[in-house]
This record gives sequence, structure tokens and C-alpha cells, in this order.
Amino acid sequence: MGDGRQARLSLVTHPLADIRLDEWRFPLFLHVLAAMVLMGSVAAAVVALLTPEGRGDLDVLRRFAYRTMLYVGLPAWIVMFASGTWLYYEQFDAKDNPTWVHIGVITAEGGLVLFLVALGLARSAARRAKPRRAIAAGVLGVIVLAAWVVAVWAMGAKPD
Repeated sequence: MGDGRQARLSLVTHPLADIRLDEWRFPLFLHVLAAMVLMGSVAAAVVALLTPEGRGDLDVLRRFAYRTMLYVGLPAWIVMFASGTWLYYEQFDAKDNPTWVHIGVITAEGGLVLFLVALGLARSAARRAKPRRAIAAGVLGVIVLAAWVVAVWAMGAKPD
């Protein structure tokens, strides 16, 4: 009876024993966490920016969107990119770049440009009550989110 209980206990705890922070898992954890925070902050900002008239205080929503992108999204992008660069230099040579790495870098850098434009439009919409700029910032946010979903797919599927 003791042997069966011992075997069951080791099967239950075995997956937990495999989790440890070694050389490459910590930067991978940071990269994935920052990417999730980034996408969540942009999604929250998009919802706030694209809220139709009559559905709440639009000035408060625009300020929320701007502050979310500035104080959550921008630092999350910096951590995501820095930890991704850290991972890259630990795992790859400059000659052996898989396709999914190219997709990740292109969407991260191109997404930053669109993200910063959306951030500027959201700032302008929050300070001057410009509804068209809020809509433009929201649409840019949707485009950036779509590109980053492609990057998440590429990082997960790792196509050749």
C-alpha cells in the first residue's frame, strides 16, 4: 500500500518538479508576460476609444485609454522587446534566424510605430476632446492588435 501511494504522489508532483527558472526560462517568462500585458492594455484602450456616443463619459474613457497606453502599454512593450532580444542572443546566431523570429521582430518594431502614433492621437483626443482622433487611435490599436496576434501565432506555431 505504501508503494502505490508513493507512485501516485510522484506522478502528481512530477510536473511541478520540472518547473524551474534556469538560463532561458526567466527571459521567456518576462517576454510572454510583457506581451500579454501589452496586448491587454491596448485592447482595453481600444474598447475605451471606440465606445460610441451616449455610452458613458467619453472624456473619462479617452483619458483612461491614453493613460493605459502610456503607463501600462509602453513599459510592457519595452520589457517585451528587451526580454525578446535577451532570448534571441542566448539562442540564435545572426546567421540562423528562423522565420518566426523575423515575424516577431517586424511586428514588434512596426507595431511600436503604429502604437506611438495611436498614443499621440489618444493624447490629443483626451486633451482636446477630438472624437475623430479617438476613433483613429482606436482603429490603429485594432490594426496593431491584429499584427501582434499574428506574432503570437508565429511564436507558438514556429513556421519554417
